[in-house]
Amino acid sequence: MPAAPKVFGIILAGGEGKRLMPLTEDRAKPAVPFGGQYRLIDFAISNLINSGLRQIVVLTQYKSHSLDRHISQTWRMSALLNSYVASVPAQQRLGKRWFSGSADAILQSLNLIYDEKPDIVVVIGADHVYRMDFEQMLDAHIASGAKATVAGIRQPISLANQFGVIDLDPTDNVTIRDFLEKPQNPTGLSDAPHEVLASMGNYIFDADALIAAVETDGELPGSNHDMGGDIVPYFVNRGEAAVYDFKRNDVPGSTDRDRDYWRDVGTIDSFFDAHMDLISTLPIFNLYSMDWPIHSQAINSPPAKFVRDGVGRMGNAIDSIVSLGSVLSGTHLERSVVGPWTLSAGGSTITDSVLFDHVDVGAGARVHRAILDKNVVLEPGATVGVDRALDLARGFTVTDSGITVVGKNARIAR
Repeated sequence: MPAAPKVFGIILAGGEGKRLMPLTEDRAKPAVPFGGQYRLIDFAISNLINSGLRQIVVLTQYKSHSLDRHISQTWRMSALLNSYVASVPAQQRLGKRWFSGSADAILQSLNLIYDEKPDIVVVIGADHVYRMDFEQMLDAHIASGAKATVAGIRQPISLANQFGVIDLDPTDNVTIRDFLEKPQNPTGLSDAPHEVLASMGNYIFDADALIAAVETDGELPGSNHDMGGDIVPYFVNRGEAAVYDFKRNDVPGSTDRDRDYWRDVGTIDSFFDAHMDLISTLPIFNLYSMDWPIHSQAINSPPAKFVRDGVGRMGNAIDSIVSLGSVLSGTHLERSVVGPWTLSAGGSTITDSVLFDHVDVGAGARVHRAILDKNVVLEPGATVGVDRALDLARGFTVTDSGITVVGKNARIAR
């Protein structure tokens, strides 16, 4: 029986996340809190760990301190069998320059591949919310004989102009014939003409082929040195790229409702919407599946607590997630996600909102359709998300859809 291939995982976590400002003003995008107690990076690492990978590196660069700290404190593997999740900041091994793209990040980190000597390399992004069994994709990659396999997710053809779209060879519906960047008039899939396959930003490569591709790309002065924009077309042009349809991925514990869930939370609106997906009675994305758990840092904290306020007013919590250490006193909480150690006082209301850790909501304060970063304090009677003009005058970010975002450490007066 032939030995199983050695597989190495690389997570690309060096992006700035400009569209998530001000949440990324002081942290890397993969370090942004999500779902109460998680960080975005936890979804990528959990998927690889649950898929059986045991040697994983996270390539970081932009404002990476909190991300590096989270990885070092949370993702500790046994060294007995050379298992690890290691954060690797930019090393400037090829000169006094930072990463100029995702492919360049791998080029400047080839020493990691040389040291581990894998047969196959899994390369994924660090800022998507989903569950995926990469072992199934790996089996498909090996069976196809391709040098590179791109994970594709089905999207309505009407949204094709928002994605990198995979055009398949009709003779086998596996080989990638072309990679179309935000096409205006794409062809639908043979089994679903109303859908296209969009790239998920997850790839599997034969290790030697990946090394050759990034080295070749590194010599091209006109390249953007991007995995999706440059490396995938390199393999497509050589007839060596295949697709893996995410619809085929059957994660343990998944249901018809959440099986194909994948969200790129790269904008404030998509980040907010992904939180709203968590809180329904039958959630579109279920955080509570123990068959494929999303791991994160264990919080040393007492349970969440709901009490009457000082004058006996009772609060309630409806369709919401409340994290450890939070104390809600006489608060009306509805359709919201509350991070650890949040405090809210009597008569306050929090609706349709996302609160990070250590938020303090004063008596009678109101929060509506807002995202509050850590350590935000609302003084008694203050409001966020209630008066758009007032929020803008205070310098807060307000999206076109009406979501107000308050950055770290802000103090909001009445």
